Amino acid sequence: MKSSNSMNRIKLQAPAKINYLLDVIRKRPDNYHDLRMVMQRIALSDEVEISLSDTPGIRVYCDRGDVPDGPDNIAWRAADALLAMTGISAGIDIFIVKKIPMAAGLGGGSSDAATVLMGLNTLLNLKLSDEILMSIGVKLGADVPFFIFKKTALAEGIGDRLSAVEGLPPVWFVLVNPNIHVSTAWVYQNLQLTNKNDAAKLPKFSGQIEDICSLLSNDLESVTIGRFPVIQEIKDALQANGARGVLMSGSGPTVFGIFEGEKQASACQRVIARNPAWYSLVTHTL
Repeated sequence: MKSSNSMNRIKLQAPAKINYLLDVIRKRPDNYHDLRMVMQRIALSDEVEISLSDTPGIRVYCDRGDVPDGPDNIAWRAADALLAMTGISAGIDIFIVKKIPMAAGLGGGSSDAATVLMGLNTLLNLKLSDEILMSIGVKLGADVPFFIFKKTALAEGIGDRLSAVEGLPPVWFVLVNPNIHVSTAWVYQNLQLTNKNDAAKLPKFSGQIEDICSLLSNDLESVTIGRFPVIQEIKDALQANGARGVLMSGSGPTVFGIFEGEKQASACQRVIARNPAWYSLVTHTL
């Protein structure tokens, strides 16, 4: 999380994520799902600027007109939850420059929310631990604690149990999004659960790209591909152009291909970009 700040303003980078692994273990009595995910932050980021204001209330502004203000915005809810927990009354303006596609399986909203929690913790000099921020974040969304954790992680439970994953190599990605929005809630509602046993511990990784490729699995992929077959078309195109492994991230529809170097990733992206209906870019692990 890169940042710059003055006394009453802070500007932060809110990175996207991809899932190397997404197992849905079971549905819980509270209607959440127990998950097992290996999550990786990537260099694609939103920009989040937070300012303290003399005008009471929380306001969210965005460079995109389709991003809501108020309680419909997870960044707004993050600020509201932090103020409620600490009992602080403050005027807060949040401006977001969206570079992460929305409803794309890349965690953009969750990252914005995590960044607001961390940014306000700094601006208001609250000195709250990451563990406390994560306990607020998990009530906002399953991916929020991961972005506060700031490491490649195994996330279990509802995303609240995080442990660092060591030994995976830095790699390059081509991300491809077919410019459709996928509702995470719809995907989970249509998921046919086969109750799994809790999986064994992750193996020790040796820093090879094969370590990542051996992990690649997403229980949500078949649901989203069933509704949007273009996702399989994207996976095939990435593989045909040199990707060492391909997978849909999160609930989709973004697909990532894995490459050892920037040169190979860029060559693939140039081919993919010939399809004007698809959004694609080259990025890398953080």
